[in-house]
Amino acid sequence: MDDIVKQAIAKWPNVPDCYGWLGLDARGNWYMRDDNAQAAGPFAPPDASSGNAVSKGSRLLHEKLIDFIQRNYESDARGCWFFQNGPQRVYVELQATPFIWRIEAAPGFAVTAHTGQPARAQRCVVDESGWLYLETDLGFGLVHTQDMLQAADAIEQGLWVLQELPAAALPERFGYVSSPKALQKE
Repeated sequence: MDDIVKQAIAKWPNVPDCYGWLGLDARGNWYMRDDNAQAAGPFAPPDASSGNAVSKGSRLLHEKLIDFIQRNYESDARGCWFFQNGPQRVYVELQATPFIWRIEAAPGFAVTAHTGQPARAQRCVVDESGWLYLETDLGFGLVHTQDMLQAADAIEQGLWVLQELPAAALPERFGYVSSPKALQKE
């Protein structure tokens, strides 16, 4: 977490949390979800593997803002992911998973999160729709669609052994919440 963020938390400890305004899609892109986007529907369909987000909002393109979000991206004890924006937690709606993995080609098959952090693969999971996920030392995430060839090579070489799990079981099994906003309504 950035030092300036830590200082803001100390200075203003009671800022209310923000829900529904930020989303992370299945390709690692960040989206700002204003009132209109939120009113149009949820960020992700109830079954994330069934298709595109219902109402994404506006894709963030400002590189310095994206870098700031990614440096201050973490989860709470409930498994809800958030961006610590100064003293305020901005909870993230996930289209798929908390991380989106990029995979380098052989021989290394290095794994990097959408946040730019390197990770070590610990488990490889495929769901009923053929979506491929990795559990890593950083956490759980979806393999980026553009990196499926590299992932297939790693599997074929026996470096990653597939485990089949239903998509609906993944959030509980790997400890993340896809929609913190929906959790607030319960």
